[in-house]
Amino acid sequence: MIDLLSQRARRVFAVSMLSLGLAGCSVTGDGLPSVERSALQPQAAYYAERPAEKFPVVAVDTSQIDAQFLKQVVDYRSPHPPGTVVVDPHRRFLYLVEKGGKAIRYGVGVGREGLAFAGTGTVQEKREWPHWTPTAAMIARDPKRYAKWAAGMEGGAANPLGARALYLFKNGQDTRYRIHGTTEPDSIGKAVSSGCIRMMNQDVIDLYGRVPLGARVVVL
Repeated sequence: MIDLLSQRARRVFAVSMLSLGLAGCSVTGDGLPSVERSALQPQAAYYAERPAEKFPVVAVDTSQIDAQFLKQVVDYRSPHPPGTVVVDPHRRFLYLVEKGGKAIRYGVGVGREGLAFAGTGTVQEKREWPHWTPTAAMIARDPKRYAKWAAGMEGGAANPLGARALYLFKNGQDTRYRIHGTTEPDSIGKAVSSGCIRMMNQDVIDLYGRVPLGARVVVL
C-alpha cells in the first residue's frame, strides 16, 4: 500500500513539474524554447507611459497585443555575432543577437517598404523623434493621405516614425529601409499599407539604446 501511494505521489509530482515547465516556457517559431518574459522587466512597467520623453509616449495595453510580439528573451541559434540585428519581416520579428545563444526578440509590423529590401546593411544614422517624409511611392499610392506631407513632418507624437528611427545603409548608400516606432501599437504583428519595420515606441526606445552606429543588420 505504501509503495502504491509512493508511486502515485511520484506521478503527481512529475505531472506538476511538467505543467510548471510548460507555463514558464513557450516555443518560438524556430522550434526553440523562449525564456519567460519576466526574465526582463515586468511587462506592465516596461510598456507604461514614458513621461520623461520629449513628446508623449502613451502606455500600451498589452492585453490587446498577441503575447508572442511582446519583448522577450529567446534561445536563438544564429551564425551572426552578438550585437547583430536580424529582421524577419515575414514572421514579424526583430532579433537582437546576444551572447550564449540568446536574443532579445521584439514584435514588429511590416509595410510595403519593409519588404522591399533583403540582405545586410549597417545602422549609419539614428534619430530621436525623427523627421518623416513619405516616399514617392507612398504619395502615388495614396495622394489624399500623403501628398500634404511631401515636404515632410517634424518629429512629434503624431509622427508615423514614432519616438526613434534607425536608418539602414548599404555600401554607403541609404537603402530607405527604416526601423522605427509607431503610434499604432495594434499594427504590430501585421502587414500594414505603408512604412518599413515598425515597433511599439517602448520597444524602439529600448532597441535604440542597445544598438550603436555601425551595427550590422540582416534582413531575411
